[in-house]
Amino acid sequence: MGPLLDFSVTDQALLFSFYALSAMAVLFLFLRAGLLPRPARKRPQAGEAGDPAPQPPQSPQLPGRRRWIVTAALAAAAGALAGAVALVVCEMLLNVFGLPLDPDTRVWVICAFAGLGLALVSLWRSRWWRKAAAVVASLLFVATAALGINAGYGLNPTLGAMLGINQAKHLTLPKLNPAAQTQTATVLWKSWTPPAGMPDAGQGGSVTIPADASGFHARDAFLYLPPAALVDNPPPLPIIIMMMGQPGGPEQSKTAVQELDSFARQNHGLAPLLLTVDQLGNPYKNPVCVDSAKGNVYTYVTTDVVNYIRKNLNVASDRTQWAVAGYSNGGECALSFAAKRPEIFGSLLDISGELEPVDGTAANTVKTVFGGNQAAFTAEKPATILKAHKYTDELAIFTSGALDSKYGPQSAWAEKDAKAAGMTTYRFVGPGIGHRGDAVGYGLHAGLPLLFQRFGLAPS
Repeated sequence: MGPLLDFSVTDQALLFSFYALSAMAVLFLFLRAGLLPRPARKRPQAGEAGDPAPQPPQSPQLPGRRRWIVTAALAAAAGALAGAVALVVCEMLLNVFGLPLDPDTRVWVICAFAGLGLALVSLWRSRWWRKAAAVVASLLFVATAALGINAGYGLNPTLGAMLGINQAKHLTLPKLNPAAQTQTATVLWKSWTPPAGMPDAGQGGSVTIPADASGFHARDAFLYLPPAALVDNPPPLPIIIMMMGQPGGPEQSKTAVQELDSFARQNHGLAPLLLTVDQLGNPYKNPVCVDSAKGNVYTYVTTDVVNYIRKNLNVASDRTQWAVAGYSNGGECALSFAAKRPEIFGSLLDISGELEPVDGTAANTVKTVFGGNQAAFTAEKPATILKAHKYTDELAIFTSGALDSKYGPQSAWAEKDAKAAGMTTYRFVGPGIGHRGDAVGYGLHAGLPLLFQRFGLAPS
């Protein structure tokens, strides 16, 4: 099962194979028996023994053929219309996805529904093997659309990640270095000398974080250890606690691992530890990073996760060496936690983050998360929290894509709120970037250099 879940679902050969098979399935369903001209049969000559008298040639059954073509086309059109209606209901009325979908995603959904309409009508007045083919084609259409949408967003490279199943191997933690834990924060880029035998790259894997204080049912976190953390007697290193979007999970942060390894190679193996935690509990649920009946997410991250780090990892204790980061849903969580707990987190990286803690719509959030208490919902908005505080020595980095019409403006508002509250803010907008995996890559590439300087891992 493991190799199957580790199978790449973004490989171009795989994607084009599914595209071709779906196109062939559409042609097969359209070319129903009787649609193609049959090969002409030799008519017996008049007068041959045992042969019946010649019959006048029969005209092709054109009305029947036309009827099927029209029926199949209408079925596909009806399916496409159903897909468009489903998008309007889910995207605009219920706000299921939390943001406007990109055009190619909408096209995939509409095409999948059109294929399903064609497959459904193919079950009517057809032989058993054609019915079976229609069922297989239905599954193929859905799988092709799912693979196309997933490849477009670029966040789930494997089948396991696409299905929300964490396939990362459990990571064995290095031994604690008591001397490092008692050291104060230092400018490591000046004092650090890489020892012989230090690995060229870091290591990543899953870790289980006990939810002793919160009782929150989180999936395993994903931990990245830079090369400098893998030597004997490692120095006290900084740490970034990160959260991904919804739907999503900790394993999606492998983009961050690639960026950190790249920065580590440029800085003699120095890089912060990266602990990507699960603030959702389920990729299709959203407890909005507060303590509520849906889960004590705030206590989980700010108490359980923080305690785990301090007890198990060789990290610096100074708040300037701790950062919280997040993408989309995780970006709002990161902003909220940084605003509430500046004594823990001295830095923030908000990548295309939401502006408010919402699950679908604000009305639904007030009802399902806050028990109908509008004041409680308002109190949890990052803007409200920021206005109630005055911050000093707090670095806040906000990034988004120029093509992100929803969360780009929200990121700009969040940066203004943070700046007004006293945080030192930076704002980056990526040209040609939307609200996809490229936004994560851009946000990390833009924000990590500032964090490296803040942590003392690179010169200013």
